[in-house]
Amino acid sequence: MSTIHWTETNNPRCAHWHSENATPPPSRVISVDDRIKADAAYRLACEGTALLWQGDFHNARQLLQALGRRIDRKPSRQGGSPAESFHLHRRARSHRARVLGRLLVLLGDDYCLNLRRAPDVRQACTEAYGPPSEPMAVSFPELLGVIGAHQWRTKGVEVPALDARIHPHYGVFSPVRGEYIDLVAHTPLPVPAARRAGRRTAFDLGTGTGVLAAVLARRGIDHVVATDISPRALTCARDNVRRLHLAGRVDIVGPGLFPEGRADLIVCNPPWIPARPTSAVEQGVYDPGSSMLRDFLDGLTAHLGPGGEGWLILSDLAERLGLRTRSELLSDVKAAGLHVVDRIDTRPRHPRARDTADPLHATRVAEVTSLWRLANT
Repeated sequence: MSTIHWTETNNPRCAHWHSENATPPPSRVISVDDRIKADAAYRLACEGTALLWQGDFHNARQLLQALGRRIDRKPSRQGGSPAESFHLHRRARSHRARVLGRLLVLLGDDYCLNLRRAPDVRQACTEAYGPPSEPMAVSFPELLGVIGAHQWRTKGVEVPALDARIHPHYGVFSPVRGEYIDLVAHTPLPVPAARRAGRRTAFDLGTGTGVLAAVLARRGIDHVVATDISPRALTCARDNVRRLHLAGRVDIVGPGLFPEGRADLIVCNPPWIPARPTSAVEQGVYDPGSSMLRDFLDGLTAHLGPGGEGWLILSDLAERLGLRTRSELLSDVKAAGLHVVDRIDTRPRHPRARDTADPLHATRVAEVTSLWRLANT
C-alpha cells in the first residue's frame, strides 16, 4: 500500500495515497495553508514537492488557478507537423497535470474533507472510490474531477436521439459528442436483419454509458448485448438501461469485448486516437496501437450472422494528425476478411471545434466522423 509522509506541528504524519491515474506517491510532502504565496507554491511544485493543503477550500481552488496561469505563461513549442504538434501538446498537458497534481488534500476515513468552507464530498467519493475505509490523500485536481463527475451523474446528459438523459459515472466517457450517437440513430438498419423473421439481435462493443445500446433498443432491435472491459462502465451501463426501462431488451455483460454468439448488427465506437491514456476517463479517447479497433475488426467475421453488418464509428482525427493513415485502416479491414458496404460522414458540432485557442484547432475543425458499414467478404 502506498503512503505519503509529512510533518505537522513537529509531529510525523502519514496517510494512504490514492491516485486514479497511478501517479506514484510524492517523496516530499509539506503542509501548507492560506499563507503560502502562489509564486512559492509554484516553485515548490515544479521542484517536485507536494503541498498538502490545510487551509480554506475555495482558497485552494484559487491557488490551483494561479498555478495554472503560471504554467501557461511559458510559451508552448510548435511542431513542424500535425503529429509533432499533437505530441508536444500532450507533453505540455502532462506537465501541467503533473505540477497541478502536487496540490493535495486529505480525506477522512468517511471521506470527510476537513477544510474550511469545504463541500460535503462523501457521496461523490463513495461513487468514485467505493466504500470508505481509512484516511487517504488525493490530488486536489482529482478531487475536483470526482466532484464534477458526481454533478454530471446527478444531472445527466441530454441525448436527443433518446429523448432522455444518460447519467455517466466517474471514469466513464460522457456522451457529450452527439454526432456519433446521431449516426447510429439514423443509419438504416441492415436490410437482411430488418427483414429476417424472428428476433433481431445486436452487439454494442465498448458500451461505456450504454447510450448506443439504448439507441439500438429504441430503434426496434429485439435483443442488444452490450459489453465493456471496464467494471465501472458495466455498472454505469446497467444503471442507465434500468433508468430507461430497457433491462428486458438490453443485457450488459463483461468484462470483455465480444460476447458469445452471433448478431445481425455489431456496433463499435472505439477510442479514436492511437496514443496512451494517462487517466481512467482518457481510455474512452486513446487506444494505444489501435488495439481495440483491430480487435473489433479481427473478431467481426466470426460474430456476424448471415447478411449482418458491423458498424465502426470512427473519427479521422488520427489520420489528420498523422497518427494513422486511411490506407492502414482499409488494409486492416481487408485483412480481417471484411469489405466496406458504405460510409456515412458527419462534421463535428462539439465546442472544441470552435475553440480557436486550441493548438489543434485547424485539425479539429476539419475533422470528419464516419460510420463505416462493414460486411463479411
